[in-house]
Amino acid sequence: MATLRLGDDAPDFTAQTTEGELTFSDWKGDGWAVLFSHPADFTPVCTTELGRVAQLKDEWAARNTKVLAVSVDALEDHTAWKADIEEVSGSAVTYPIVADKDREVAELYDMIHPGAGDTSPVRSVFLIDPAGKVRLSLTYPKSAGRNFDEILRALDALQVNDAGPFSTPADWKAGERIIVAPTVSTEDARQRFKDVEVVKPYLRYAEAPSA
Repeated sequence: MATLRLGDDAPDFTAQTTEGELTFSDWKGDGWAVLFSHPADFTPVCTTELGRVAQLKDEWAARNTKVLAVSVDALEDHTAWKADIEEVSGSAVTYPIVADKDREVAELYDMIHPGAGDTSPVRSVFLIDPAGKVRLSLTYPKSAGRNFDEILRALDALQVNDAGPFSTPADWKAGERIIVAPTVSTEDARQRFKDVEVVKPYLRYAEAPSA
């Protein structure tokens, strides 16, 4: 299929995972989801990545977000590999890992880029919102591990953007001041939001809304 674009419906699928069979839309429910692929089990970069995701269990939960890993390796390989991930990271892998041997999920989400070396998935990331829409996509080469702190930061930004007519500036972090959308007048902004600062007529900062 064509590459997924922002705002597209996230393709649904049913697959076997380390936590049993799941249908993506049912498993995700009415929360957010992070769907991310890795090239292969028992590989160094992937081991550190899946371990980092496990360490962030409480952070995902605080954002009403579930995580789902995808690999074209077999279920028995995933199960055996979990022990290595948990040993290296010191955290239990409590999220599912999809066994995508037929490459159904990888193809649905365009995770295989043959020009990047072989026919295993690259390091794709999709943030999917409660309505099932793709809100962010990232693609990393196989040699570069992902920054999951940045993925959390982007998730925070999307969630605060959805809380009102807001956007977020460069390098924004949760709790910092947000930008008032251009569709809101400065007069209206001062009535609706706290501590509005006008830098330019089109650039107005305000205090971020409470969670």
